[in-house]
Amino acid sequence: MDMTTTTFKRICQIVLFTGVVFFIILNYRAIGAIIAFVWGILLPFVIGAIIAFIINIPMRDIEEKWFKKWKGRKFVRPVSMIVTIVLVLLVISCVIMVVVPQLGTTANQLVKAMNTSLPKLQSYAENFFSGNKEIQAQIESLDINANSVISAVTSFLKSGVGSAFGSAFSAAKAALSMMASVAIGIVFACYILMQKENLYRQVQMLITALFPEKIRGKINYVAKKFSDTFSSFISCQCLEACILGAMFLIVLLITRLPYAFLISILIAFTALIPVVGAFIGCAVGAFLILMDSPEKALLFIVIFLILQQIEGNLIYPKVVGGSVGLPSMWVLFAVTVGSSLMGVAGMLFFIPLTSVIYSLIKEWTYKRLKDKSVE
Repeated sequence: MDMTTTTFKRICQIVLFTGVVFFIILNYRAIGAIIAFVWGILLPFVIGAIIAFIINIPMRDIEEKWFKKWKGRKFVRPVSMIVTIVLVLLVISCVIMVVVPQLGTTANQLVKAMNTSLPKLQSYAENFFSGNKEIQAQIESLDINANSVISAVTSFLKSGVGSAFGSAFSAAKAALSMMASVAIGIVFACYILMQKENLYRQVQMLITALFPEKIRGKINYVAKKFSDTFSSFISCQCLEACILGAMFLIVLLITRLPYAFLISILIAFTALIPVVGAFIGCAVGAFLILMDSPEKALLFIVIFLILQQIEGNLIYPKVVGGSVGLPSMWVLFAVTVGSSLMGVAGMLFFIPLTSVIYSLIKEWTYKRLKDKSVE
């Protein structure tokens, strides 16, 4: 039987692929070490690319809307970038100026609340275990107050300093390394933003040189879908978080619940984490209010559940839902997988990533069904 050239090439490709797979399996430790080493070198540039992508979202609007009359002028790009960075820093500074004083006030109020609440809790426990004399005696012997709790925590931390010194040193070293990577990434991001058209043209030239026209079209289509989906998701997620934070601030001020500004900002920030973020803010807020009054804490939880229903059924589908076009089941899947692999960043990354994959598979499925119906 004659072997055609195409068949011979396919056999060679299968043999080569099998050999590469076996080589990777036999040398997975060395290959893992090489990948980790290369990743360590590339990390600052990956961070820079992510920062550039995020900053480019508001920067693009500023450049197109604020400086529309001067479009094409050389000063527009650097001025737009500087304005965007300044606005981001202003938002962060305003949040810090609101949160830090509130944290100091909250800490003092918590100490006072603990001095009032802990003895009540001890008295409740004594009454609850009144039928068991041994447990009741143990509870009565406890010296529960804010100062004793703070002293116990401080002693625990001091006792762990010696044994944890090595770990702390390693953590500090890792933190410094990450800060250096972020600093390099910010500089790299500025270069990307200043020359993004040139970079785009160079990438297109490389794709043209490497791939035929049909594959080039698919690569550009997928890349555009990724870019549009990620940009829309980040913008809408930030807008949704601001709306939710504003809703909580207004309602908490109307109901005169304590820590209104602190809890509202906390919920706005945690709401950036899809699905579970706002509940983290609710737990912390409920604990803070609980130290002031259990009744107010219960009222806060009721308010949270009502606002969460409004946000989940009306605001989120309109603001964020349309940006990703992903069913709730796959949103939960993306959040779970993303948090397991990359933590909070994984949650934010995997939702638009899953949305793009879902959209591409959906389009491919419909195309295949259409082709089969024609046949």
